[in-house]
Amino acid sequence: MVIFISGSINSGKTTIGKLLKTKFPHTAHIDDELHDITDRLPLEEAIALHIKNTLSLTSNFLEKDFNVIISYPIYKDEYEYFNKNLPIETERFFFTLNPRLDYALINRGTRELTGWEIERIKYHYQTGINNPDFGITIDNTMHTPEETVSEMLYYIEQRDIRREMED
Repeated sequence: MVIFISGSINSGKTTIGKLLKTKFPHTAHIDDELHDITDRLPLEEAIALHIKNTLSLTSNFLEKDFNVIISYPIYKDEYEYFNKNLPIETERFFFTLNPRLDYALINRGTRELTGWEIERIKYHYQTGINNPDFGITIDNTMHTPEETVSEMLYYIEQRDIRREMED
């Protein structure tokens, strides 16, 4: 199983991914911090490389029977890329965290947003990464991380129930 958690910077992807990982045995969590490896590349080049690397890592983990959680902001093109290139039998879930913009722009926890991050968040919202036309979008503005994980688990369990009814 592969669970994608998309959303803008500061939407809660990493926190939710770490919590969700505790709910599934034998699970790897690939985070967008992998981008730090390529910090000398222009952003668009780095993103393309990171998406390919994420697919490679995911494939390696799936071969070893791991579940995989990917916390990374993805657009429709990346969604289609993963769907096209993951093994057909791989169960996948796509979630997007969509807190209100004013909430995404504030410092939360120990994180202090940089000027670049604030502008990137605004860009993400302008380009719709926070509310795509695929997967399940969750407004987590007023949710605790645990409540967001519970909502995601609900959707995953509903899919499992529907599959059992079909069998």
